[in-house]
Amino acid sequence: MNIARLFQAVSLFAWVGFFLVVAVVVMQASRKTPVKRAGTLILVVAVVAIVISTVSAGLVFIEPQERGVVISAIDPKGYREQALDPGLHWVIPFAESVITYPISRQTYTMSIAPTEGQLAGDDSIEARTSDGQKVLIDASIIYAVDPTQVVKVHITWQDRYDRDLVRAQARGVIRDAVSQFGIEEVYSSKRFELVDMVSKELTNKFDENGLIMIDFVLRNISFSDEYAASVEQKQIAEQLAQQGKFVVEQKKQEAEQARQTAQGRADAAVIDAQGRADARLIEAEAEAKALELVAAAIKDNPDLLM
Repeated sequence: MNIARLFQAVSLFAWVGFFLVVAVVVMQASRKTPVKRAGTLILVVAVVAIVISTVSAGLVFIEPQERGVVISAIDPKGYREQALDPGLHWVIPFAESVITYPISRQTYTMSIAPTEGQLAGDDSIEARTSDGQKVLIDASIIYAVDPTQVVKVHITWQDRYDRDLVRAQARGVIRDAVSQFGIEEVYSSKRFELVDMVSKELTNKFDENGLIMIDFVLRNISFSDEYAASVEQKQIAEQLAQQGKFVVEQKKQEAEQARQTAQGRADAAVIDAQGRADARLIEAEAEAKALELVAAAIKDNPDLLM
């Protein structure tokens, strides 16, 4: 339970009770029936209300996700050098006050989408690449106030650190980083290098000002209409070139298939012709052999011709 808030509520009720007592005393006096010891009663209620109000003004409860900066009218510096840690604390009533700062993680988003960023409308970051192309960056910065430097943040930035530090530094660092890469590198080969460069630079900037850099999220990269059109035309040309290459390759394959088919037919014709020639040669050799045998037989037996 937050005791400080409890005392504030009790203090409020005490003052309400004081005014009610005063109203009743006045009303009864107007009716000629005065309340006995009315002055004493009013004084007692007033003292109780003042005491409770004083205690309430001096009690401060700091939530676990907060730190408190004490603004002091009696300290020569105007503030306490040490921030208040979570828990119940006592400050000098009416002479000191406490301003709380969150130390939990916070996100600052700059987006082209009208409802996604901290600012309404198009809040993307316009930057130029090393080759002069315009790009629009959507990004989120996740950060936290350093618990050990809350007083420094209050003195330097107060509650403006998100707008005047996080936003301003992020936009400047992103623009500087993008300017070191070409348009194609930004959205392809060097994207992770770009993110790493921005993260390191923001970490240094935040460290100097009492903030902790948690993460840099490169949400989206958009291009100008002219460049988007040129990219589309390039892609179309590449697709046509790939298609033409495919057609050429297909024609080559068809030609090779036709050549192989013709070669097969030629080889088959040669083989067929060779077969017929071999058959004819064998037949001729057989006929010659037969004639030789007949001639030999006649020579040995002339009577066969008789």
